[in-house]
Amino acid sequence: MTTTPTAIIDLDLPGATISRHVYGHFAEHLGRCIYGGFWVGEDSPVPNVRGIRSDVVAALRALQIPNLRWPGGCFADDYHWRDGIGPRDQRPRMVNSHWGDVVEDNAFGTHEFMDLCEVLGADPYVSGNVGSGSVAEMSDWVEYLTRADDSPMAALRRANGRDAPWRVPFWGLGNEAWGCGGHLRAEQFASLARQYATYARDHGGNALYRIAAGANESDLHWTETLMRSFDDLAADPAEPARPFQAVSLHYYTMSGSWGDKGDATGFSTDEWYTTMARARRMEELLTRHSTVLDRYDPHRKVGLVVDEWGTWWNVEKGTNPGFLYQQNTLRDALVASVHFDAFHRHAERVVMANIAQTVNVLQAMILTDPDTGALVLTPTYHVFAMNAGHHDAAALAVHLRGVETRTVDGTELPLVSASASVKGDAALVSLSNLDTDTDRTVVLDLRGRDVVGHEARVLTAPALDAHNTPEQLDAVAPTAHDGVRPHSRGLEIDLPAHSYVTVSLALR
Repeated sequence: MTTTPTAIIDLDLPGATISRHVYGHFAEHLGRCIYGGFWVGEDSPVPNVRGIRSDVVAALRALQIPNLRWPGGCFADDYHWRDGIGPRDQRPRMVNSHWGDVVEDNAFGTHEFMDLCEVLGADPYVSGNVGSGSVAEMSDWVEYLTRADDSPMAALRRANGRDAPWRVPFWGLGNEAWGCGGHLRAEQFASLARQYATYARDHGGNALYRIAAGANESDLHWTETLMRSFDDLAADPAEPARPFQAVSLHYYTMSGSWGDKGDATGFSTDEWYTTMARARRMEELLTRHSTVLDRYDPHRKVGLVVDEWGTWWNVEKGTNPGFLYQQNTLRDALVASVHFDAFHRHAERVVMANIAQTVNVLQAMILTDPDTGALVLTPTYHVFAMNAGHHDAAALAVHLRGVETRTVDGTELPLVSASASVKGDAALVSLSNLDTDTDRTVVLDLRGRDVVGHEARVLTAPALDAHNTPEQLDAVAPTAHDGVRPHSRGLEIDLPAHSYVTVSLALR
């Protein structure tokens, strides 16, 4: 017999703002993310604008995509930006040694990426090359992108057809410097991060938010070393963090080991629960890394940027193992919802997050069929869409009572996950039922403001590994949810087994 969980929410006690940039995205030169995903070229029969695929843009604009990280990933520390400017037929080629050992022709470069960000309405997040590049190379790239006068790099940009500079708010100082970005020690990279940040200059009115390549999973030593490298963070709270402004964190969810990550479909119930328990680990990682940040940064000047997260499964059979193409199911959607709950709870530190990746790679929003040209919106896409009301809203604490747990690998997995936010006279509550078999009812104990209206949506499907295909585009898609009733404390919400529900509240 199950209990009836209660979620206590004080609607009149807003907390930290949930940055819309928590709903950021990631596009690497990897598999069919760029080529065949975002970029098809001007001569493609697939509808496009200046080579950028039109239906992909429309789908992402509907998500209100806030930012896009590029060109990597591991690729970023092999990428030399001058190879991707000028006439496309004259650009040098390179070997993409990390992802499939294929030849990259650099048809998609700086101008194409900035054009993509403009049509998406997204802020660019450029990852600079620390691993195989130079300080001067990175400094020149910032100048090329953002300087307005007749400097050498601004003149080069104009010669390549762009007069006005671009606005580039986010700048990455390397990627996974502990691994593919150079296999550096934390102390080595901390010195390099200070150096590269110094020469990644602000030009004119463009102020860079510099993000140093941070830790892998639970490597607290890496985070602590970076924090010790800052200038005095305990001094004047009005002074910004220097020489960079944020550190990153990477964590991927899988049901197996690194060598055998588990399959995207056809998984067992035990694998479902293992996946959910590992997704919940993001909460622990954010708490532990934030504790290190708090020790050195009492004024919370330094942001935590989770710029790679998501599920990582074995590639689909018959596909290039270096292209990381995997199917996206209802399980992936609930992994995303659990992550967002954690990001919302840590809104005072987590200033940005970037799911890996946007199109055709890992936990993608969109899959494009190479044979038919069809575009498929994944279950994960729908979680992003259902959560749009959290963008730049104030987090609300959700106090869950009476939630059952399941023991998974020696830890207790709560079978309901939740978060909430408020903006003006509207609030949004997100609820996930992680139980594979049992429907649940949750009481929303809503306090502090009057609720004058509500509307709910639900995302679920009969099978745990249900997914969308060109033949069944809406096998997993949100629908209106009528399982909401008045309750003496607020509202009573039905949560079907393995489902995700959002409840929009009108307040006064």
